[in-house]
Amino acid sequence: MASVNDHQYLEHEFYVALLAVQRASILTKSVFHNHAKGTLNKSDASPVTIGDFGAQALIISALQHNFPDDEIVAEEEAKDLRGEKGQEVRETVWNLVRQTRLENAEYEGILGGSVKSADAMLDLIDKGDSQGGGKGRIWAIDPIDGTKGFLRGGQYAVCLALIIDGDVKVGVLGCPNLPISDSEPLTEGIGKDASDEEGKFGVVFAAKEGDGAVSCPLSKRGDLKMDEINMNPLENVADATFCESVEAGHSSQGDAAAIAKKLGITKPSVRMDSQAKYGSIARGAGDLYLRLPVRADYVEKIWDHAAGELIVREAGGMVTDIEGNRLNFKLGRTLKENKGVIAAPKNLHGKVIEAVKDVLGAKQ
Repeated sequence: MASVNDHQYLEHEFYVALLAVQRASILTKSVFHNHAKGTLNKSDASPVTIGDFGAQALIISALQHNFPDDEIVAEEEAKDLRGEKGQEVRETVWNLVRQTRLENAEYEGILGGSVKSADAMLDLIDKGDSQGGGKGRIWAIDPIDGTKGFLRGGQYAVCLALIIDGDVKVGVLGCPNLPISDSEPLTEGIGKDASDEEGKFGVVFAAKEGDGAVSCPLSKRGDLKMDEINMNPLENVADATFCESVEAGHSSQGDAAAIAKKLGITKPSVRMDSQAKYGSIARGAGDLYLRLPVRADYVEKIWDHAAGELIVREAGGMVTDIEGNRLNFKLGRTLKENKGVIAAPKNLHGKVIEAVKDVLGAKQ
């Protein structure tokens, strides 16, 4: 096997992932701006949109074309689209999937072109049923991370990662409502109701282990004009901007405020949905990402963190749980050994973990 420092290692996987996320992100933008937001109820009470199903179908189609033997862990399944009950949503999803393509014919060809039929689309959606684990090649997909953010016109991300023998090797995040510019400061509500016009909003973050992290504009052609990104070279943690989840059910906002106070951070937190937070700190627009446990039995899903974790690490950051342990992607579809997530510049990560332990330890 090639070493991780061999530039050619996983190069095809990296570009297929980049193009697949570009194409799926274009579909999600179309869903939002055409107000075709049909929703279904799901057992974990988060809404599922037609964008979820369509994006997952397009990504899996590209993966099956290029890597037919790889396993796939994905969030959605097609049972609610089958039969008479699902007909209306199924037809809406199918129309979006068959109409969405990259304008660059060469890139679209790399992805395998269009899905052949509505039935083929349903079968593709259901191929994301791998149980994951620490052996072999496994792709993790979250077709729309931050579904509530998506529905309200805020931040969301199309997420794809390749995990080999339990280690994340390739990660891509499509963030249609984040600014293209890596230098634009992070503010709450940034990109809200972003225009469908290309030029200011819509960015893709990507990383391949050992090769650093990049950003490129989201484009209907799929053009890959990549710029290297790096964490903000921050010396004093008190100067940090920290990100946290919008949803109080996802992360303890009270604990985050106490940790910020302990670190001397006076700037208010920036609350945003999805793995867009990972991309934002990787490019230096923010500095810290705190996701703190809200209850003892809450377990994170691998697709909610795999791509972002690699992108932050390759941009010069460190990502661990609240105990300082690396996230363990070898245990199936969840991060059952880890509690919470702390992402920070390497030189400040230890200080942040100390503050986290002090605040959370005082509650016990």
